[in-house]
Amino acid sequence: MDITFKNVTYIYQPNTPFSHKAIEDLSFQVESGTFMAIIGHTGSGKSTLIQHLNGLSVPTDGEVVIGEYRLSKHDKPRDMKELRSRVGVVFQYPEHQLFEETVAKDIAFGPQNFGVNEAEIGQRIKEIIPAVGLNETVLERSPFDLSGGQMRRVAIAGVLAVKPDVLVLDEPTAGLDPRGQKEIMDMFYKLHKEQGLTTILVTHSMEDALKYADQVLILNKGTKFMEGTPLEVFNEKDALQSVQLDVPEIVQFLNRFEEKFGQTIPFQKQSIKEIAQSIQQIIEGAESR
Repeated sequence: MDITFKNVTYIYQPNTPFSHKAIEDLSFQVESGTFMAIIGHTGSGKSTLIQHLNGLSVPTDGEVVIGEYRLSKHDKPRDMKELRSRVGVVFQYPEHQLFEETVAKDIAFGPQNFGVNEAEIGQRIKEIIPAVGLNETVLERSPFDLSGGQMRRVAIAGVLAVKPDVLVLDEPTAGLDPRGQKEIMDMFYKLHKEQGLTTILVTHSMEDALKYADQVLILNKGTKFMEGTPLEVFNEKDALQSVQLDVPEIVQFLNRFEEKFGQTIPFQKQSIKEIAQSIQQIIEGAESR
């Protein structure tokens, strides 16, 4: 599903002494099937932005278009529930939202709420369990008997069981160790590719944005500060530092390598090992001359 923000402004508690403008005149577009990363410090408007994606918030001014759904102060979808079935949101610490007595029941809760029949739900659970890296043996266990990482995967399975077209990830690796972070992000990226999802990742990790995203949006104080491909954005070192953001370490390293050796290694989402191999080839080529 395509997503378009057109001059969107959102004000909390307007016309009161507590009025606060969270986002202002924000415009951008995400084509269907794109993986977009949204980056910004606390207070930059990230959370408010994603609340507009499933109708939790409606623009004070401007318009949000998600597929065939339009949200503005004058135009709202007649069936907001249908929109929310198309946009799945994985909030920070989604495992805190688990509540059923078994894993199977927790995963089934979302689709049941959206009117999916039991036979279809059973089929979806069978497909989703291996996709999130779990085994069917957990289905009849209490989610609260699982490890923290497994609980998070169960919560994610519950979102995916609704079969959304848009997947919104709000700091999905928060609280995980480095290995767990990589496993979860690799899982999301695989799902994104296999299911043709439009994925919106809210993150503080510049490395994750560089590795997984097709498009990056930088927010600052509720406005769009910068937008482009990861390399376009992350090569603007001075601009990023002006809003207290750092360039990913791998980009810094490749830039320094080019400055010192006069050889460019284009970043194409390679692993560290693949970059090391490219450096070795350059060095061996230079020595053989």
